[in-house]
Amino acid sequence: MLTVVIVNFAVSNTGDSLVFAHNQDCSIVDKVAGDAFTVKITFKNTGKAEGKWSINIAFEDSSWSQVGTPQNLTLTPGQTVTLVWEGVVPDNATVGSVARLVVYYDDSFKTLNWWIHVVPGAELSIKSSSVE
Repeated sequence: MLTVVIVNFAVSNTGDSLVFAHNQDCSIVDKVAGDAFTVKITFKNTGKAEGKWSINIAFEDSSWSQVGTPQNLTLTPGQTVTLVWEGVVPDNATVGSVARLVVYYDDSFKTLNWWIHVVPGAELSIKSSSVE
């Protein structure tokens, strides 16, 4: 499960302020290609009028990306809502790659301090050995 840090941004064309609040434990999450992940982000309208936004997320790296499904968000002043996205690290994601979480809203975007690090799916262990 992913959570993210408090970030403030204003949507200039509406005059309303939208804040997303998150746990402050941002980090890198290790996943194998094909693993599922969940992103939860809590948004708050800190403005004085009702605001409407189109929100989406993506994990982006130069070798792979995973885009969520857009969600529409309408908030009255002071209202808080948590949006959830489910995704899967692509099967062709390069081992060792690191993709960063980006939130897209209307015509803007904000990078967050969460990354998925693709790790090998296979692990070798030594079961026994002998020397004679």
